Amino acid sequence: METYKDKITIKSWAEEDRPREKLLSQGRRSLTDAELIAILIGSGSRQETAVELSKRILHSFENDLDKLGRLSVKELSKFRGIGEAKAISIISAMELGRRRRESETAKVSQITCSRDIFNLMKRYLADLNHEEFWIVLLNRANNVLSQHLISKGGQAGTIADPKIIFQAALENHAASIILSHNHPSGNLKPSQADINLTRKLRDAGQLLDISVLDHVIFTNSSYFSFADEGML
Repeated sequence: METYKDKITIKSWAEEDRPREKLLSQGRRSLTDAELIAILIGSGSRQETAVELSKRILHSFENDLDKLGRLSVKELSKFRGIGEAKAISIISAMELGRRRRESETAKVSQITCSRDIFNLMKRYLADLNHEEFWIVLLNRANNVLSQHLISKGGQAGTIADPKIIFQAALENHAASIILSHNHPSGNLKPSQADINLTRKLRDAGQLLDISVLDHVIFTNSSYFSFADEGML
């Protein structure tokens, strides 16, 4: 019967089976997801190799890297063998990958439709496990002036203060505003609170001659547009 003492370590594997050596000899594309994560982890324990630990983590999330990329340091550290330093290494690598993916998307400078809003703001609102509320400020030609984080909250929601929103718009001489926030639950349907807030901000904007052009709700892969649905 095999015991923990009998388990072999990565150093005792055949060279072609070690993740670092495999990357050097066969190229990065030859490595599995678990092997790449094992390189980030660096070392396992007497109980399991870094690759086995990586496989265990991936298995917990159905081998879905997207789910892994949304974990916090605290959540990753719950896995036996993953301390804070290893968790930070994994999260940093996942974030670099996300930023590279986003950098491949052409920079949005003018808003012409809801898809432009999604492409502009998904880098800020994807992969979050809490809600954040952002505004996009536009000039009269619908060119983007700036984006502003208004508030962040828990999984259940966040509070958007109209005074803060319109103060930012006035200070930046914005002609119009686009509202955006995410639903960590993955549910695209706007809540009654979302609907009430949108109407409140629309009405306030009319008084200040600052149009609220849209309110876009984000999940990781899709969005809901109030303007597209005729709710403005």
